Amino acid sequence: MPLPFLTADRASDPAADYLPLPHDDRDRWRRPYRPGPWRVGAAALWLLLASYVLFAAVIIALTGTPSGAGAVLGIALVVIACALRLLRMGVWVSARGLRRVGFFGTRTAPWEQVVSVRTVQQPVRWLGLPRTVQGQALVLVRRGRSSEEPPPLLTTHGADFLARPHAFDRAADTVEAWAAEYRKS
Repeated sequence: MPLPFLTADRASDPAADYLPLPHDDRDRWRRPYRPGPWRVGAAALWLLLASYVLFAAVIIALTGTPSGAGAVLGIALVVIACALRLLRMGVWVSARGLRRVGFFGTRTAPWEQVVSVRTVQQPVRWLGLPRTVQGQALVLVRRGRSSEEPPPLLTTHGADFLARPHAFDRAADTVEAWAAEYRKS
């Protein structure tokens, strides 16, 4: 009995040769790496906190005032939104450009404005805190912007790559390859 859903490459299904894989869509925004354990762990803790706050909202709704329950429910929704935004943070690429998603904002650079994307050795922030350590950073140099110390896209000591230097190298190489491919076009 063949189990086609267990095969990663769908080699056992002859009809699957004609279907495009979901990662073949170049116009779709995608992150060229997986979120790191520090980022996922922090988001999981925020979601755990949100579950306790939601439970408190239910208890307040059953025993207290509806306005109090609504306020606590609002706090829980804000905590959930923060956890989801934390998971969404990072560098995203598509055929349209390169996007850096931060906690409070998103910046997109079309490939026409990208001069270079390169890995440099420099002091980087440790987990985004003010403390800096020596590490590697992937920096983006844009046309029309000053080239002195651009903010890094990815660092070896960020929440996605701390203690995972090989994952940083793969992600940096992937972003650099996308930049090389689409800057020529």
